[in-house]
Amino acid sequence: MDASGEPACSEDCNNHAKKRKREDKREDKRADKRADKRADKRADKRADKREDKRHIAAVILARGGSKGIPLKNIRPLAGIPLICWVLRAALDSSVFKSVWVSTDHDEIERVAKTWGAKNWGANNCGANNWKVNVHRRSPEVSKDTSSSLETLQEFSRLHPEVDVICNIQATSPCLHPNHLKEAVEMMTKQGYDSVFSVVRRHHFRWQELKKGEITSTKPLNLDPSRRPRRQDWDGELCENGSFYFATKDLVTQGLLQGGKIAYFEMGPEYSVDIDVDIDWPVAEQRVLRYGYFGKSEPEKLRLLLCNVSGCLTDGRVCLSAAAEEMLFLNTGDLTGIRMLQKEGMKVILIASSDNQVISEFQLAQTLSKKTGCEIWCLKGNKKEELETLLEEKDLMWKEVAYIGNDVPDVACLNLAGLSAVPSDVPLVVLNAAKYPCQRAAGHGAVREFIEHILLMKGAKFQKENNNC
Repeated sequence: MDASGEPACSEDCNNHAKKRKREDKREDKRADKRADKRADKRADKRADKREDKRHIAAVILARGGSKGIPLKNIRPLAGIPLICWVLRAALDSSVFKSVWVSTDHDEIERVAKTWGAKNWGANNCGANNWKVNVHRRSPEVSKDTSSSLETLQEFSRLHPEVDVICNIQATSPCLHPNHLKEAVEMMTKQGYDSVFSVVRRHHFRWQELKKGEITSTKPLNLDPSRRPRRQDWDGELCENGSFYFATKDLVTQGLLQGGKIAYFEMGPEYSVDIDVDIDWPVAEQRVLRYGYFGKSEPEKLRLLLCNVSGCLTDGRVCLSAAAEEMLFLNTGDLTGIRMLQKEGMKVILIASSDNQVISEFQLAQTLSKKTGCEIWCLKGNKKEELETLLEEKDLMWKEVAYIGNDVPDVACLNLAGLSAVPSDVPLVVLNAAKYPCQRAAGHGAVREFIEHILLMKGAKFQKENNNC
């Protein structure tokens, strides 16, 4: 005991008790936080189970009387009708109860229905129940002066079962399904009444000089004495026009944006629009790099099947004076094959025994020696023989990239995880491919497809100059 008569450890015990009390309080708070998190998770699960039952419809406006580019909505862009780029994204997103093309033109209707039937099928839906529906707009909303909103209001009146309308712009070919999925979740899970797409721009804007009004312009969004560097400025959010989600009530009121409003930011690489002819080549290059080519899992691709005749060669046969046959190759294609092999993918060259060109198989053998590729010589039904090959290699079609060029290839093009055709193929073959090459057979089509595969896989390489 000390002089006061108290135990010597009293102060230490009191301090220890206070410290323990503080720790208990902190532990209680941590326990409360854990309990709150568990409650939030349970609430989220219950919310997920409460599925949004509203009818969400995609509506793509495609009038036939475009003034800038006549019938631009069905003009081929990178081998595919322009409108079909957004149709593919809308259908593959699987978030719409119905997908519609609103048009006043017979050919646009035919292209939309034909494309939908060929690429997503109507066999299980009844002969007339297309996955792509058509709203034949009235003459009143088909004029040059008609607004998009007027057409959507007519659509809404004719289809009262639709609760939410997504207006997708046909001239936005770099739209992807995930853009639409995320925007729909904002409507269904976060309770927004309208969601629209934007892109971030870093443009300094100045007041327009109008004749007779002002003599000196002024900046609208910057201080010239303190011009920010791009990396020091967040830029501005601008509508890119790709899509607008709005409830039926807002559309009825004449609004595409209203109620609880949100924007969905898209990257600048996906924000492409086509208004005039000069936009077309730029859009074509952009869509080849950033467009959506259909459901595929590039990380699962393990094998490239490539036709020798009609893909590596251009179909021409040259005869020497001694009646020797000669075929020509593009060296860029061979370089592409080596690039793909370097990334771990195997390449098998397909030759046909019934091809009248004697030197085709000899060419394949030579290529095999130069590149190390295996050769598969087909004698009968292409699909059946290749399925035997895949069984031997313990592979599935979704693990195969396929480039073909003729009608016997159609079934394989449809089955492959990723498929392509050269630019000079019949239409029925073109429609079966996910990726239409811009180059012709024997002129770099195989290299182009390989570069597309590598880009999708995220590989880094020096892209071949398109002018070569």
